[in-house]
Amino acid sequence: MTGKQICYLAGAGSAFLLIAALGFQAAGYAPCELCILQRWPHVAAVVVAALVWLTGRVRALAVLGMIAAGAAMGFALYHVGVEMTWWAGPAHCSGGVGDLTRLSTAELMTRLQSAPVVRCDEIAWSFLGLSMAAWNALLSAGLAGLWAIGARRGA
Repeated sequence: MTGKQICYLAGAGSAFLLIAALGFQAAGYAPCELCILQRWPHVAAVVVAALVWLTGRVRALAVLGMIAAGAAMGFALYHVGVEMTWWAGPAHCSGGVGDLTRLSTAELMTRLQSAPVVRCDEIAWSFLGLSMAAWNALLSAGLAGLWAIGARRGA
């Protein structure tokens, strides 16, 4: 495979992970704050793959793709640590409540009580003993490796 093809494959892998995450969300697994954070580097990797396709530049862009996949892996490993209680996660894992200055106390309490809170330290789904965050870490590590191979092979 050429460096370009490997970059396309790595970008497609990130797109697949994003689609899978949205599929789980559609199936009723609401994402926590860390789950959403892990998605952004995959979005960046898909954009990088598109830029490889548009510009034909492989080496420099593949390094950016590798950094994006590495960031996704880092966020996922952090999330796994939170799930395993190795370290504390974010103090807040709740949805936005809008402009608080315009709400009465009663309205604020109603919004807070109805806001879905998804805890970052609870595993919502696992397969073969690994949580979604752990799978994301493993797959992101593989994607970072693909980006590295793509950069090495260049154009």
